[in-house]
Amino acid sequence: MAIMDTSITDIRAVVAPLTEASLCTWLGAAAPGDSITYHRGALARQVCPQLQCLPEPERTALQRLAARAWKLAELGLADIVQRRHGYEDYDYILVARRRPRRASSAILPMQLAEAA
Repeated sequence: MAIMDTSITDIRAVVAPLTEASLCTWLGAAAPGDSITYHRGALARQVCPQLQCLPEPERTALQRLAARAWKLAELGLADIVQRRHGYEDYDYILVARRRPRRASSAILPMQLAEAA
């Protein structure tokens, strides 16, 4: 009988990266107070093209995801918070806010279409 090691040392290696569309979809279904970590690391360093911390396609996708989270916060649909774990190791978290019914029906589909 084979024994499998089920311990996971880095959840980021198992979970597919979050996309703009999936972030908007999540927010559309989220209840007020629900949260999602959309990135872990040092966001400002990782999106800087001069530092070349990430390959270009990955950097661009991360930059777009962070910009989408910022846009959702500007629209009042969510709040952005950080949790520090250590040196250049942060969780970037989007927290769903309570929103008026008329705003949710009009804004989120537009954001999802723009993200796609």
